[in-house]
Amino acid sequence: MNHGNYDHEPNQKINWQIIRIVWPYLMVYRSRVLLALGCLIFAKVASVMGPFILKYIVDALQSDTSKLIAVPLALVLAYGFARFANVLFGELRDTIFGRVTERAMRKIGLEVFRHLHNLDLEYHLNRRTGGLSRDIERGTTGISFLMRFFIFNIVPTFIEIFMVVGILLFKYGWGFALITTVAVVAYVSFSIIATEWRTKFVREANIADSATNTRAVDSLLNFETVKYFTNEEFEAERYDYELGKWELARRKNRLSLFSLNGGQALIIATAMTAMMWLATSRVASGTMTLGDFVLINAFMIQLFLPLNFLGFVYREIKGSMANIEKMLHLLEVSPSVNDKPEAEPLKHSAGNIEFSDVSFSYQMDRKILRNVSFSIKSGETVAVVGASGAGKSTLVKLLFRFYDLNGGKITIGGEDISDVSKKSLRQSIGIVPQDTVLFNDSLFENVRYGRPSASDEDVSQAIQLAHLDGFIRQLPEGHHTKVGERGLKLSGGEKQRVAIARTILKRSPILIFDEATSSLDSKSEKTILKALKEVSQGHTSLVIAHRLSTIIDANKIVVLDQGSVVEQGSHEQLLGHGERYAELWFAQQKEQQ
Repeated sequence: MNHGNYDHEPNQKINWQIIRIVWPYLMVYRSRVLLALGCLIFAKVASVMGPFILKYIVDALQSDTSKLIAVPLALVLAYGFARFANVLFGELRDTIFGRVTERAMRKIGLEVFRHLHNLDLEYHLNRRTGGLSRDIERGTTGISFLMRFFIFNIVPTFIEIFMVVGILLFKYGWGFALITTVAVVAYVSFSIIATEWRTKFVREANIADSATNTRAVDSLLNFETVKYFTNEEFEAERYDYELGKWELARRKNRLSLFSLNGGQALIIATAMTAMMWLATSRVASGTMTLGDFVLINAFMIQLFLPLNFLGFVYREIKGSMANIEKMLHLLEVSPSVNDKPEAEPLKHSAGNIEFSDVSFSYQMDRKILRNVSFSIKSGETVAVVGASGAGKSTLVKLLFRFYDLNGGKITIGGEDISDVSKKSLRQSIGIVPQDTVLFNDSLFENVRYGRPSASDEDVSQAIQLAHLDGFIRQLPEGHHTKVGERGLKLSGGEKQRVAIARTILKRSPILIFDEATSSLDSKSEKTILKALKEVSQGHTSLVIAHRLSTIIDANKIVVLDQGSVVEQGSHEQLLGHGERYAELWFAQQKEQQ
């Protein structure tokens, strides 16, 4: 699986497949789309009628003075109605189609969000949160722009061009039609070529924007570490370096936009001048009326306004497609850990857990686990101990099936966990992790996260069982206290109790305690250990421990050393062996003296 960087080469060509991908989201509301297209046609008819009415007004003003009041007045009212109808049908079109684009943005945004949560742990360890959120935001906005402007600006502009060229050819001869056609072809060709050239600057600006945002988010998330090392100025310099690259990219983008707009303006000015010169000579020779001159002038202004806008739309569509492309690449990233097609829910979640010859490595040249075998009987508590880097926490990730094994198997109640659905497996396991991360919400809602469908009574009961209620009573806002981003307003012991309450609420038959007290002081540790002991009664428990004093009551202790099981037995048995466990035990006892 590729977890690489998705900032594509700046000169990469536009991916027209995006239209095909986005189209089905349009078709969900085909009746709305058709109604909006109907409004579009009425708006264009009203738009083309305007210059004709203007011509008749001017001609009427030049003709018999007896008609000076009645005829022009009627035509002026008709002209006003045509202008109003053009705007009204345009607004109706946008309003009707707005629902389509908003729903498409919602559906695609949700699809990307679900997909990201479905990706494996490795992807999320390597991702850049700030840049990723910007990619999704720009991608969904790009889809809205693409849908709205491709259908309702590019298509109607070309419809109007064909109508105007046809009218000029039929009514005024090939000269006017030729100038208009050449101007349109030159304008569109120049816009496409110049936009293709400057798309690389749009991409570079996006890459710089994402990098700047990533740097800011990363620094602010770790603001405590920044302050510990007084690295505020260092962080500011790094951020300024990214801002410098962003500034340079934006400057290139702006200068290329100047070149594009200047070229487009030159083409329009040349065409308008040629048309006006030809029309003026025809009026002077008497082959055209002053009304015809006004009509041609109105047509040209009316035509080049949307055509000028077309240049902007094409540029924006190019930028939008670059943004959408990046977001769609997220959907192309496939998880490395997948359910088998025939995967069924875990049936015997309360059964024995067996690790049989389990081997695993994050990288091929560095083995983490080597033929690890041990069992946890239903209702038992088994502890895994060993030096840092022995592979203890990796066992937890493998039991949750965040990664697939390189060799061996893990079974629960005789079922291989690779054969059951990931959702049912993870629903069967509750965990109190070493570092509990909380959402920036109330304390009560953070506990409810263990089972979002739980009632308030169930959440309150879990809080009591985790011995968290005494602490909550001391808080001015009680249950409603906000915990801060990632739970920064709570101490380590308080966060651990929230994690215990969550796990109680989840009501999983299998419990994992991953060094749940390693960062606590001795008083907090005793309180937490008491709570853990109460919680684990009647459950199958796996305890990953650093402090051996916390697991002397375990039914069995498994000792890991450099990825292999070197000893198994009870606390007394392992001390009696006088081997690796005994060494660790006496070393820790000495440290505590």
